[in-house]
Amino acid sequence: MSLSLAFLDSFSGAIEFIFSSRDAVGVGGEVGGLGQVGELLGEHVKVSGLALAASLAIALPVGAYLGHRGTGELLAVAIGNAGRAIPELALIAFMAAFIGVGLLNVTIALMVLGIPPILTNTFVAMRQVDRGAVEAARGMGMTEAEVVGRVELPLAVPTIMSGVRTAAINIVATAAIAPLAGVITLGDFILGRNVYGDDGVLAGAILVAVLALAVELSLATVQRVLTPRGLKHERERARATA
Repeated sequence: MSLSLAFLDSFSGAIEFIFSSRDAVGVGGEVGGLGQVGELLGEHVKVSGLALAASLAIALPVGAYLGHRGTGELLAVAIGNAGRAIPELALIAFMAAFIGVGLLNVTIALMVLGIPPILTNTFVAMRQVDRGAVEAARGMGMTEAEVVGRVELPLAVPTIMSGVRTAAINIVATAAIAPLAGVITLGDFILGRNVYGDDGVLAGAILVAVLALAVELSLATVQRVLTPRGLKHERERARATA
């Protein structure tokens, strides 16, 4: 019972920290409140968005090309496995040593984390497209670019978006350690207990979790919009008969 009360007290303190400013711990000035939360949230979204966009710009066309050609499976799998093995903190430290601290360093580091799931899922998605549909499109006189853009990519959307959603969550979560490289995101609350106190640490964790959930739900909506209607009906029939 006492543990439950302590948790509720900590949680309420974190929520209060988010909405109302207070004196900083051990230093002068005020911290917390919607003003500071909004500023750090904006920076968190900015660096995460840049990294995800860069990951998509690199991994999506490469994965689509390799998947369409049916080559590079070992490369796609190796990159995917390597991405899961990279320590985020070590990567940011490595980038800081060669590029320095700041937005560019963090964006590149987060981009590297976002590429593997997008590349691997795009490759797999393209290879899973019904070959009969692809050959039918070629038989109708479509060019290879039209086959990719009008047949393979639309049918591959669910699996591709699964990789994009994984990459986005990885990026949003890892951006919490960006303050170590000079970019002040929501992670500053988590890393700055000596300034923000325990309430600030918990508030930062709550905000990052809520942001990650919002990103996941937004991308799930995008996936549903982009998925062809026929593919939706086919999956619904498969679930109904399972």
